[in-house]
Order: sequence, then C-alpha cells, then structure tokens
Amino acid sequence: MGRGRRRLVLLLPQLGDFDSLEYAQALVPALPQLESAGIEVLAIGIGEEAGRQRFCAFSGFPSTRLLVDAEPHLHRALGLYEGLRLVGGPWPGLLLMCAGIGSPCTLAEVLRGYTGDREAPQRIADDETIQAGPLPPIQGSFFSRAGGRGFQRPFELATVRLRNMGEVLGHWRTYVPCDAFLTQRGGTFLLEDDDTLLYSYEDRGLLGFSATMARPLSFLDPFLG
Repeated sequence: MGRGRRRLVLLLPQLGDFDSLEYAQALVPALPQLESAGIEVLAIGIGEEAGRQRFCAFSGFPSTRLLVDAEPHLHRALGLYEGLRLVGGPWPGLLLMCAGIGSPCTLAEVLRGYTGDREAPQRIADDETIQAGPLPPIQGSFFSRAGGRGFQRPFELATVRLRNMGEVLGHWRTYVPCDAFLTQRGGTFLLEDDDTLLYSYEDRGLLGFSATMARPLSFLDPFLG
C-alpha cells in the first residue's frame, strides 16, 4: 500500500474475535464501492496463516487484503487498548469484559443483537438460509414474518453472531493459536494519499469496533462521493 491512493487500514484483534469477523462481514459488500472511490483496504489481524485462510473462506474477505501477525506488534506500537490485564492470564480479563467491565459498549451491543435496531440495515435476506448451531437451519423469511423488512429485526444479529461463534469454537486453535492476546482491541485508520490521517477510531471494548455499530461504515460516507 504505497502512496497515491487513500487507504483504509484496519487493525483487527484475534481472527477469532467477534469484532474481527463482524467487521470483515460488514466490509465485504462495500469493497466494490470503496474501490470505485479510490480507497484501498488492508486488514492486519492477530493470528497465523491457517487462520487467515479459514477467516477469509468463512467471511468472504479477500485473502489479498488480510495480513496476520502472531503477536500484536503494530497494535502495541499504536497504543491500542490491550483490554483488561489481570493476574491469572487472559481468560479472567476476557470474561469480565464480556460482562461489561473494562468494556463499556459490550452489554448494550449484545442487547441490540437480541432486540433489533430500526436504524440498522437488514442482515439476513429473505431467501438466505443461515446455519447457526445448535439451532436448526433458519430461513431469512422467518425474521420478516417476525419483525418486518428493511431493518435489523429482533434476534437477527444475535443469530449472525451465533453462527460466527460456532465457526470459531469449532476451529478454535486455527483462529486463536495463542490465548495470550484475547483481550487486545483493534483500531481503524483512514489515510489520505499523502499519509495525512483523515479518520481514526480505537476500540474500547468487545463488540465496539465502530463508533456507530448500527452502521459501522458510516464514517466512510464523506469519502465515497
């Protein structure tokens, strides 16, 4: 990614993190529009090559636009939030963050996944079948009958997250080869073609990869015209 074009650089947490998968899934349909606007995209996540390949196959994110590092060297260099660091390893800190401690946005975002959000777009098409074990396959039209169309319906986002969780837990050591960095958060940086920083956002907790989670890419709107 040399100079000459605007660049969107994403520092992802672990590849098996909720935020990493959701961010990639939000970006995939927007990639053609970003390309048309002259914005190159590069994501850098914590993981290894096997995880990179599976992450891209599952999320649809282009493998040519994802780099991995076994340790969060760049995250640390940029001073990104490391999450709760407690005695006893990363798991106690992660569990407390899941409960909203040291992770202020998490509980509200989890709740939004269950209650729905009329300010957010629809996540599952009517003709799409989503497999989110242990639930049986769910047809997208189910959410239309339960809540309507054209917005995020109740339980819709929670179902997407359950599918993501099933994928990660089923291949845990592929996505997360080392537990040491489970709480490490990421960040978003949009650079002008001369390296001027146009926009930045640093994650402050789990499920907080954007300042506007209902429409996580809305920060790009001024640059897509």
